[in-house]
Amino acid sequence: MTASKPIIYQLLPRLFTNYCDAPVCNGTLEENGSGKLNAITPTILDSIRGLGATHVWYTGVIEHAHDADYTRYGIARHNPHVIKGHAGSPYAITDYYDIDPDLAENVPERMKEFEALVERTHDAGLKVIIDFVPNHVGRQYHSDAKPAGIEDFGHNDNTEMFFERDNNFYYITRQQFAPHIDLGSGADAYVEFPAKATGNDCFTAFPTKNDWYETVKLNYGIDYGNGSRHFDPIPDTWFKMLHILRFWASKGIDGFRCDMAHMVPLEFWHWALPQVKQHYPHVIFIAEIYDVSLYRPFIEYGGFDYLYDKVNLYDTLRAIETDNCSAARITGCWQTVEGIAPNMLNFLENHDEQRFASPFYAGDATRAIPSLAVSTFINRGPMLIYFGQELGEPGTDAEGFSGHDGRTTIFDYWSVASVRRWLSKGSCKGRLTPQERLLRKQYARILSLANSEAAIAEGDFFDLMYVNLDNPTLNPHRHYAFLRHKGDELLVIAVNFGDTNSDIRLNIPRHAFECLGLPQGKGIAAGELISGLRGIKTLSPDEPFEISVAAHGASVWKLNTADFVSKQNKKKK
Repeated sequence: MTASKPIIYQLLPRLFTNYCDAPVCNGTLEENGSGKLNAITPTILDSIRGLGATHVWYTGVIEHAHDADYTRYGIARHNPHVIKGHAGSPYAITDYYDIDPDLAENVPERMKEFEALVERTHDAGLKVIIDFVPNHVGRQYHSDAKPAGIEDFGHNDNTEMFFERDNNFYYITRQQFAPHIDLGSGADAYVEFPAKATGNDCFTAFPTKNDWYETVKLNYGIDYGNGSRHFDPIPDTWFKMLHILRFWASKGIDGFRCDMAHMVPLEFWHWALPQVKQHYPHVIFIAEIYDVSLYRPFIEYGGFDYLYDKVNLYDTLRAIETDNCSAARITGCWQTVEGIAPNMLNFLENHDEQRFASPFYAGDATRAIPSLAVSTFINRGPMLIYFGQELGEPGTDAEGFSGHDGRTTIFDYWSVASVRRWLSKGSCKGRLTPQERLLRKQYARILSLANSEAAIAEGDFFDLMYVNLDNPTLNPHRHYAFLRHKGDELLVIAVNFGDTNSDIRLNIPRHAFECLGLPQGKGIAAGELISGLRGIKTLSPDEPFEISVAAHGASVWKLNTADFVSKQNKKKK
């Protein structure tokens, strides 16, 4: 079938194709190198597609604050005191109209190299997503690549006012920027007067080291001094951001992951997104959002296609794995998003979160299968995989600015050993360990089912927990079971978060048969989609469905009820 459920593979080009085999902590670009866009070859893209991916999210491709010197190419050097790490945060944008020079083999041709990557990605049958960072910019934002007639952010600001509708920034008037970090001295010092508000809504001149001190908050027409909103006439920042969205959409990309979307007024999204889609109707918008109460407004009014479901499903699955939370809590997750479940983007890892296999999370990549299966199979929405996750990357490096925290750095020049072994300098004939090879195969099998099975990509969902809570063979603390159904195809899915294999006699209620229009009977031919096992099953509200699930495993039995009904009808004749 044609892919209809997005499976998004997120990668940071700076790290992804960096083959430095001995990176040093706090290393510079000269010491540790950087991955390149040109190194993401058709062979690599085919391997990503073979994992079941439909989209690639290229993270950190737009020019952002960095310590490397590109002044010989006419690119201003950034003050290292307001950069996190040598490589800098991909979310401290310094030129919305340019590609980060670290990623280019030929720096003057960096935009052409990006455009070629978009074309290669499409040729591989994959779609392209990039970041849109609307809430803040790098401390030293300046575009040297902006189109004619476009003015920089802050160019016409009245710096004597904390707030004016058409200012692009907020100003802490008559105060110098003085964060709780070293800003240097002498000619190398970073000086900002008046101070601008910091990106995480820090409206003082004195952000701490835990604030987003390397960024400046953008003004969308909200006066945070008194809470008043000034959206008519349209603020200047809105027009600038709409132009940026259209600029990148014109490059042939297929979607934007919108950073911290809930920190930007909902009214802006309601105004801007339809205008982008008017010219580029295929482009999808994904909101990074952390407030369940905003889910429906951001879909129904804001116009977003998909939202992060971090504080609902992700946090629950993590709690099951790390905090002895009951698997039965998953029922509350789908109930929370009932009616908008197809708009939920699920994930186990991304650049903000700790690696599943890290000591800070599960500590063992092989335990991921039940969480992966639930996240992938529970609804029709997208699933996100973070590069190296499918290899069990543990995130145990202390790379520099990013210390030993269970994450893969976004701030440092670095090379990820597991990914380096897999890619093997572009051949994808990697030197993976047997465990890494097996895990990647399991990921590929589960993720590929998302679109090969219509019941998952497009079908209905039915939770089986309420009728099995007193079932002695199902432990609601460690097991979770549900159905997916479309047409003549039924999937019976169970996962096991426990440490022991389980043989479950699963009750399927009469209500499921009525809701889904399921036939009843014995002798139905079935297949288990992950292992490839075949069997004969009984489908009845009066007899349990027998399903075995390995420790930290998942089982998906597929029944084609059309064949069974046809045989039953022939018997009646």
